[in-house]
Amino acid sequence: MRFFYLIIVLALLFPPNIFAHELPELGDVSQASISPYQERKLGQQIMQQIRADSSYLDDPEIASYLNNLGYRLTSNSSEARPDQSFEFFALQDSTINAFALPGGFMGFNSGLIIAAQSESELAGVMAHEIAHVTQKHLARMISGQKYSMLKSLAALAVAIIAARSNPQAGQAVLIGTQASAIQSQLDFTRKHEKEADRIGLKILQDANFDPQGMSAFFERLQKAGRFHENGAPSYLRTHPLTHERLADIQNRTRGLKYRQVSDSIDFKLVRAKLRAMQGRPKNAVKQFEVRLQDKRYTNEAVERYGYIIALLRDKKYKKADEELSRLYTNLQMGNSSLSLRNHKLGRTVKVQGKRVLAGAMIETLAANVKIKTGQITEALNIYRTALNIYPQHHALIHGYATALLQNKQAETALKFINKQLQLTRDDIHLYELQAQSYAALGESMLQHHAQAEVYARQGHFNAAIEQLQIALHSDNGNFYQVSSVEARLKQLQAMAEAEEKK
Repeated sequence: MRFFYLIIVLALLFPPNIFAHELPELGDVSQASISPYQERKLGQQIMQQIRADSSYLDDPEIASYLNNLGYRLTSNSSEARPDQSFEFFALQDSTINAFALPGGFMGFNSGLIIAAQSESELAGVMAHEIAHVTQKHLARMISGQKYSMLKSLAALAVAIIAARSNPQAGQAVLIGTQASAIQSQLDFTRKHEKEADRIGLKILQDANFDPQGMSAFFERLQKAGRFHENGAPSYLRTHPLTHERLADIQNRTRGLKYRQVSDSIDFKLVRAKLRAMQGRPKNAVKQFEVRLQDKRYTNEAVERYGYIIALLRDKKYKKADEELSRLYTNLQMGNSSLSLRNHKLGRTVKVQGKRVLAGAMIETLAANVKIKTGQITEALNIYRTALNIYPQHHALIHGYATALLQNKQAETALKFINKQLQLTRDDIHLYELQAQSYAALGESMLQHHAQAEVYARQGHFNAAIEQLQIALHSDNGNFYQVSSVEARLKQLQAMAEAEEKK
């Protein structure tokens, strides 16, 4: 079933990357007839389906890391247009694969992130996918089909979801949409891989990563495929890697000056988190215990961080709290590349004198451990302290609001959430928490208004409209609140009508 799932993904994402393969120069990228707006809208439609699937990793810390890495690459790329949007996300899938969608959406399987032995290797894969987007590979393919495959591509998103629970259903969708078109595209898309390699290497260099990372990762995958013909890494099935292509990458990097690039602590923590989230909780716990016992790690603090996450998954909360103390002791003793410093507001992790994602990740984990062990007051103190240091860390923001609600402090939670929404207008989770706060306070009109914003930002306009209509039937809103709901209802109705006409 998992192999078939990857075939479906490959079919859907063959656009800019998955089927992408080899090509020299393809001419002016502006020659593609599909507009950036059309690409983005198609990508958004597909993402609605992917976000609704259980494999979608709705984790703000992992997403933040991937987007920070992606921004570092795109901001240093001369190929990326200033108006080009990118969004990087992860899927909980142990297979090694990555893909690009229309409109700059890029997905990375957890298995690929874990398999990357250095941050430069992960950046190499990401740079390759970015190149597919900047070179308009998908737009060219769609243009070659006279734009007729747009609906087929969108329909394939449904096939991805269907295949996870019913392979036959997924296959039916595939046959009815794209099966014949895929084979006809293979020769054309193979050419794209070579161009994506060439452009990706330049992006990697410009962002100051080790360019050998791309060739090292691909070479290791090729060896794995050679020894395991029937179980070759999924990335090779979706990104065919020929000897000629690998030789070309190696030739381009052979003359380059050696560049030693240290992995960021963020990269190490994200990989540890993903390892802790894989498989059965008990197995994950055991794997970390063995590695810690045998000292098979390069960074003890990182290993203990992952161990605590695995313990929380296994509901061993008391043990997790004990390990949290060991983690902080390890940090204070300076036994890792992380160092802990005292702060007048509390503790925070610093790396090379800079506040980074790593510190916020550890404090978020600490607060979560305290909540699971019933130490609500201490958890709230950790959140307040950490938010003064990392005010834009979404996991801390969501965690603090949730903890306040759990502690029956709905008014305090609502004030905090409303303040955050002034800074971040499109945070779906904040609107969900806002709706919960209003529900706890008995404000039904505002509750449904907030829930409508959740649906609207997910692209479910009809559901949002229904929520606003329910809100108008509530009898606890004042004149200004009623006016606001009515105005938003008219706006969403107009958006829904415009969407139907496209």
